[in-house]
Amino acid sequence: MFGFRADGKKVKNLDPIQRMMPHIMTSRADAQNSTSYDCPCEPIDAFIKKEYEKGEKYTYMHILIASIVRASALYPRINRFICHGRIYSRNCIQISFLVKKVLSPDAADATIKIDFTGHESLPEIRDRIDEVIKKNVSLDAKNGTDTMARLFSIVPNFMIAFLVGTLKFLDMHGLLPKAVLDLLPFHCTAFVTNLKSIKGPSIYHHIYNFGNTGMFFAMGKESQKPVVRKGEIVVGKMLPLRIVTDERFCDGFYFVNALKQLRALLADPDSMMEPLAELPQDTVVQHAFNRKKRQKEQAE
Repeated sequence: MFGFRADGKKVKNLDPIQRMMPHIMTSRADAQNSTSYDCPCEPIDAFIKKEYEKGEKYTYMHILIASIVRASALYPRINRFICHGRIYSRNCIQISFLVKKVLSPDAADATIKIDFTGHESLPEIRDRIDEVIKKNVSLDAKNGTDTMARLFSIVPNFMIAFLVGTLKFLDMHGLLPKAVLDLLPFHCTAFVTNLKSIKGPSIYHHIYNFGNTGMFFAMGKESQKPVVRKGEIVVGKMLPLRIVTDERFCDGFYFVNALKQLRALLADPDSMMEPLAELPQDTVVQHAFNRKKRQKEQAE
């Protein structure tokens, strides 16, 4: 309440135009920007093959999530979110995704959200993902998110609307405790969908008005396409990646540079094999913190 939340810190000293944006575009549906990137598969395939020969298994999903985590760590402003007209810097990097328990149309989905600090290396991120998936793919497995959704769904329809409305109200005013926020998959840095795993085409997936997800990544089935290399047109294996973002909490120049970093990481997975020693700070938040610290020291 009053700008305080369990999942982020209010960003102050914003540019006046940026501060107005959440009030001009009041919902994420108003503020969606979409872009696409056909990612060359050769560097990823070469990395996966090299590591497999060492006895290490990596997938495209591991590498994509690790790239998002590392890009968000290096460009912390893309890890902001908006709630009730205010811009916040998220406390950690959170990635959400769905996992099919069984590859069947009737099989249930498991909703997963994982917290990262940004320091993690690619092997650490892979191990975290595999560990959580292993706990959730069993038909009998139940996590907190699925349990909460099941409890909401067993009540009459009008009660579902009331309960969801209550969640939205509490969220808007910063009254949801961290334990509840940790169960809500739409409160995250990015939501990732892996349509490649079911041989589906990539899509531009909307970002939800419920919650505060700022980015949605959709990875589709790779295909052969003509590409220019060293001045010649050749056929290359390309991975379609579609990205939808909330434009309000970060300016376009910063977003473009963050996505360039993402592309560079996907083109060189080896660059993520070591942990990130130092994390850049969200400068606006850090400057405000330093100013308050100096004022406190002067007062003492």
